[in-house]
Amino acid sequence: MTFAPHHNKLNSLVLAGALALGGGAALLVPAAPAHAQAAAAARALPDFTDLVDQVGPSVVNIRTVEKVAQRGPNGAPMDEEMQELFRRFFGPNFPGVPRQGRPGAPQQEEPRPRGVGSGFILTADGFVMTNAHVVEDASEVIVTLADKREFKARIVGSDQRTDVAVVKIEASGLPAVKVGDISKLRVGEWVMAIGSPFGLENTVTAGIVSAKQRDTGSYLPFIQTDVAINPGNSGGPLINMRGEVVGINSQIYSRSGGFMGISFSIPIDEAIQVSEQLRASGRVSRGRIGVQIAEVSREVAESLGLGKARGALVRGVEDGSPGAKAGIEAGDIITKFNGTAIERPSDLPRLVGATKPGTKASVTVFRRGSSRDLAVTVAELEPEQTARAAAPREEPEPPVAASAAAKSLGLAVNDLTAEQKKTLKLKGGVRVQAASDAAQRAGLREGDVILAVGNAEVNNVKELDAAIAKAEKGKPLSVLYHRGEWAQYALIRR
Repeated sequence: MTFAPHHNKLNSLVLAGALALGGGAALLVPAAPAHAQAAAAARALPDFTDLVDQVGPSVVNIRTVEKVAQRGPNGAPMDEEMQELFRRFFGPNFPGVPRQGRPGAPQQEEPRPRGVGSGFILTADGFVMTNAHVVEDASEVIVTLADKREFKARIVGSDQRTDVAVVKIEASGLPAVKVGDISKLRVGEWVMAIGSPFGLENTVTAGIVSAKQRDTGSYLPFIQTDVAINPGNSGGPLINMRGEVVGINSQIYSRSGGFMGISFSIPIDEAIQVSEQLRASGRVSRGRIGVQIAEVSREVAESLGLGKARGALVRGVEDGSPGAKAGIEAGDIITKFNGTAIERPSDLPRLVGATKPGTKASVTVFRRGSSRDLAVTVAELEPEQTARAAAPREEPEPPVAASAAAKSLGLAVNDLTAEQKKTLKLKGGVRVQAASDAAQRAGLREGDVILAVGNAEVNNVKELDAAIAKAEKGKPLSVLYHRGEWAQYALIRR
């Protein structure tokens, strides 16, 4: 079901209360006339007309064209002999036959409209900002200005991670937008969007900022609004009441494919940083330290003595990466990067990504109940590669340890063999042979490797017993374990 955008409507208040007098009497004040109430409400509602006049000329429509090779009736590309056969039997105008109508002619590519989006003029000399997905795979980009002039644009650069792209048209004296200060944007304030939803150019919609720093799993935190955004609005500006661009309209939440009252925009400060790199080199260079991270739950934070849930839990460290060289370990909780606090896991990749490769930075980790600072040299982020662990060689399992402490948690365990340590790249740990009762309820299962209990490192069954015995009774027991390529925490409630 699609819901129409909802705007808060101001209701005029009628003053009819009693004013206390010396003798306890009251004076009733008559309600204001209806026309006065309406006038007050009208004054309180925002007026977007001046904003449209101010920013409208800076918003552009973007059409893209994709060239595709001519194909036969079955959809497959046609070779020269097949083209000649169809030319003889069906004539030169049959789909898929080269327009030259002769054998040996090069196979032509037909332009095909691909999509419509929006954008806005970033500089007076023709740099235009839009979404990366608007111009992705386009062989031709056509920019139409508000005054109906059309230009073929050159794609300067495109960044898929942030969904930001910059294109260039050959023009001068263009009306560039004013860039706003995102730190001054407040939840609840009015904002406006201009774009080309469904190809309807120069469409204006408005609403309020619903949330800031909305984490949707993307590389950037988004501005959430209830401004009506639909296909074709992508790449258009989100504008505050001062006529400044504060975001790029990028995504919507929808179960129907259309607007449902939740829209997301890329913060303009992040987009400008990306655009500067695109204009300088055509690509974006980002930092990386080579760690895989996850969220820190409240229960885990309390059980480890971290206090509130914060930071980024390290689930794995890439071999030979800057993080590995710095001494970061699976199970660490990164709480600061270069002195900036990490409140949520998504904060870390954004901070690291914004750091120039080659920079020496400090990483604060919480490990075994205390914090420590590690020095790391940031490397450059490259395309992701899927790493596969080598299959372990078969070897006899050591006998299951008769551990009363482990058994009390529902665990049957044994020490890791030397080959298992080498294959898993672990210096120690205890392998779970079976899990039942409390351990099973916590999510542990056969094959997991327990690395720590509470804040105590576990290298063998003997150390596991000691850590369990030392843990405070009646409180959930945090267990750091390794599964597959990742490490994570489980809480065993005894």
